[in-house]
Amino acid sequence: MHEREKSDPAIRARKPANEAAPAVEERVEQRAGTKGNVSGQSTHRTQSRESVSQALDRVRTKAREGKTEKFTALLHHVNDELLRESFYAIQRKAAPGVDGVLWKDYAADLEQSLTDLLDRIHRGAYRAMPSRRVYIPKADGRQRPLAVAALEDKIVQRAAATVLEAIYEEDFLGFSYGFRPGRGPHDALDALAVAIGTRKVNYILDADIQAFLDPVSYCPLVHEGCSKSSV
Repeated sequence: MHEREKSDPAIRARKPANEAAPAVEERVEQRAGTKGNVSGQSTHRTQSRESVSQALDRVRTKAREGKTEKFTALLHHVNDELLRESFYAIQRKAAPGVDGVLWKDYAADLEQSLTDLLDRIHRGAYRAMPSRRVYIPKADGRQRPLAVAALEDKIVQRAAATVLEAIYEEDFLGFSYGFRPGRGPHDALDALAVAIGTRKVNYILDADIQAFLDPVSYCPLVHEGCSKSSV
C-alpha cells in the first residue's frame, strides 16, 4: 500500500512486512499507543509456548519453500502443550457455550481434562458441540449473529488454527489484515492512514462483502485417509 519511507512523527513501525517481492512488500505501521492483539505476544513466554513454536517451524519452512506442497498429516502437532497454550489464550471471562462450562471450571482440573481431550482427538472420538447463538445489536438497528462455542471446542479450534496458520501465513502479503494473528481492523486503519498521509491517493474504495458460508468446513488436520506428507 505504501513504500518504505519515513512515517509521520505520530506513526511508528510495528512489525516487518511478510517476505514478498519488492513490488508488493508493505510495512505495517500503527499510530503511537495502539496495542497489538493478545495473539501477537511472544511465543517464548513459557517453555510450552517455545516448544510449540519450534515444532511448527518445520511446517512454516516447508510451506515457505514449497508453494505446491500438500500437507496431509498434521494432527500430531496437536499435543498436550498446544492444547494447554490454547486454553490459556481463551478469554477467562468469556460467555459459556451450550455446555455452560466457564474457564475457571475447566481450569480446576486442567491437566486431567486436557489429557482426556487429547485422547479423544487422536482416537477420532472428539465431537464438537452445537454453538450457542446470540445476537449483537448493530448501530443501524440490525443484529449481528454470534456463535458461542463450548469451551473445549474453543480449545480445539484455537489449536487447529495455530497449526494451519503456520502454513497459510506464508502465503499472505503484507497488506492483508483480515483474520490474521496479531492483526485486526485497527492495524488496517493505521496502515491506511499512513498511505493516505504519505502517498498520492486518487480514490478510496469501501466495500462490504456479504456471504453465507457452510459451517461444516474441510480441515486437513482430521481428514480421514491422509498420510501422504508429514512434517
